[in-house]
Amino acid sequence: MTAPNDDFLTKSTANILDSIKSPADLRRINARHLRQVADELRAETINAVAVTGGHLGASLGVIELTVALHYIFDTPNDKLIWDVGHQAYPHKILTGRRDRIKTLRTGGGLSGFTKRSESEYDCFGAAHSSTSISAGLGMAVARDLAGEQHNVICVIGDGAISAGMAYEAMNNAGAMNRRLIVILNDNEMSIAPPVGAMSNYLTRLLSSPTYMSLRDIGKQVANHLPKFFKEKAYLAEELARGFVTGGTLFEELGFYYVGIVDGHDLGQLLPVLENVRSAGNGPFLVHVRTQKGKGYAPAEASKDKYHGVVKFDVATGKQQKGVSNAPSYTKVFGESLVKEAAKDDKIVAITAAMPGGTGVDIFAKAFPDRAFDVGIAEQHGVTFAAGLATQGFKPFVAIYSTFLQRAYDQVVHDVAIQQLPVRFVMDRAGLVGADGPTHAGSFDLAYLGCLPGFVIMAAADEAELVHMVATAAAINDRPSAVRYPRGDGVGVVMPEVGVPLEIGKGRIITQGNTVALLSLGTRLAECTKAAETLAAHGISTTVADARFAKPVDRELILQLAREHELLITIEEGAIGGFAAHVMQLLSEAHALERPGFKVRSMILPDVFIDHDSPPAMYAKAGLDANGIVNKVFDVFGSRHAAELQPAEIEFLAERAERRRQANAVNGRAKGTA
Repeated sequence: MTAPNDDFLTKSTANILDSIKSPADLRRINARHLRQVADELRAETINAVAVTGGHLGASLGVIELTVALHYIFDTPNDKLIWDVGHQAYPHKILTGRRDRIKTLRTGGGLSGFTKRSESEYDCFGAAHSSTSISAGLGMAVARDLAGEQHNVICVIGDGAISAGMAYEAMNNAGAMNRRLIVILNDNEMSIAPPVGAMSNYLTRLLSSPTYMSLRDIGKQVANHLPKFFKEKAYLAEELARGFVTGGTLFEELGFYYVGIVDGHDLGQLLPVLENVRSAGNGPFLVHVRTQKGKGYAPAEASKDKYHGVVKFDVATGKQQKGVSNAPSYTKVFGESLVKEAAKDDKIVAITAAMPGGTGVDIFAKAFPDRAFDVGIAEQHGVTFAAGLATQGFKPFVAIYSTFLQRAYDQVVHDVAIQQLPVRFVMDRAGLVGADGPTHAGSFDLAYLGCLPGFVIMAAADEAELVHMVATAAAINDRPSAVRYPRGDGVGVVMPEVGVPLEIGKGRIITQGNTVALLSLGTRLAECTKAAETLAAHGISTTVADARFAKPVDRELILQLAREHELLITIEEGAIGGFAAHVMQLLSEAHALERPGFKVRSMILPDVFIDHDSPPAMYAKAGLDANGIVNKVFDVFGSRHAAELQPAEIEFLAERAERRRQANAVNGRAKGTA
């Protein structure tokens, strides 16, 4: 590490952060200036997120820790891994991305998480929690096999470290005894209470080379004692450290525990991290206490500490509100489940650390004894629900589509094979916008659709979601799933109560005779717009809502195939989903052999689509009204009019949207359950 000096800071440098283009520049600064660096970094982070929205609270909580880590360790040669990535904004500012920080989570801008392709300082991509220690251990082993000497540091939160994967990794790391440094960023859960100045002193003492040497000497002496005395000596040493530091659990896993460190006190952080950096082999865990939202009064006063925010006013902290009058899908689910549970005391709700994000918090207020947050433990949550189902209860497992991927074996083995009536509620289906590909619900139609016995529904709008919650509540002989997107609904008339749908039956929205658009999910509105545009060019179009991805509506699909020249399926999912089931049915029924009949599928492209606004992402995927119209013209070629000009498409789409909204408000939409 380059020796710090004051020459690097000129008298004209009012803002030290302006002089820092990389961590190497940070390490040239005298330590006494780091407090100012942290203050400037906090202000920069607040100002950036005010423009873009994002995960503010976690980033504010690690400002001092970020400065200390990049100051003590030789990044990027030393590998720094941020678990989840919610707290990585200050890291991005210090690692050469300050000039782009106000592009966070926007199209073509910086990712809201760490991303390997974005910077050499992002040594591991993150977004799903609890992966850092496993990845770090892999890097540590690779370092040792290559004969290298650099450090590997993993920063993991108190919520993330509670997940099973983190403990699997720590157990393996302890057994391997590889050199690895884990920073436990504890901003909520009190693993052990701090005890003031004495605790601070002992923390520094326990991390010092002198203490480590004495402890090793003590162990060597104990090894020469008779068995009885040796066991008692080890027990006394373990209990003494556990009483003072709370680190017994981590020590049992093979880690050398250091803590608790005040994560906002650079005077504590710097010497402790320096001691750990200079220590010998083996895994270390440094327990750091931080405050989420630290240093920004509105965040500190907020219940969620501004975990995730939209654009806001820096002076007041007031967040911008959306202009939609439609309820969010998440809220519709929560309120619908409450109504179903009021009629059936066997209904329970389960979520994995996302009660607010899934609507389970709404259910929990009405039925606190029947709502269960299992923490970041999707695997456990699914099998926990399976156990409830064996005893006659009706569990609704509300987990984002992208997070349910983490529990796939449990879905297959513990639910599907046993045909247990567990109801999966998958929020954030399809493309989600600013959080990008790590949070997109792209694959659930494929990974659930291949499982025997599943019923899979996709809501076309918020009213349909109400009915599908009622449908799931009524399914008692097999597993089921409902998927819906992030954000607000489309503003349809809402039913007072949900009415169970006939399993595996779709509906026709508008009737035509040339092209059939068979939609699954919320692309239905885009199909309606596309049908209006096609009608303007003399192409008569049927629009149908499949409702069910499994079982598919055999009668409806074969009818559409018989009565139209072209059938197009449209879904917000990857290859292998709904379209595959439709194609299988058409093939088995020999419908593909009819002369002149064509079938096409419109799915998410076989790439990971980077973050942007949802409309922009769907346009890029070709799954908007324009894309549907162009798909029809691609198939029919010169037989029909050439492609419309963009302005003409926009005009026709707006006219179609006005008509659709008028129908919805008047409750005259065809096929409403």
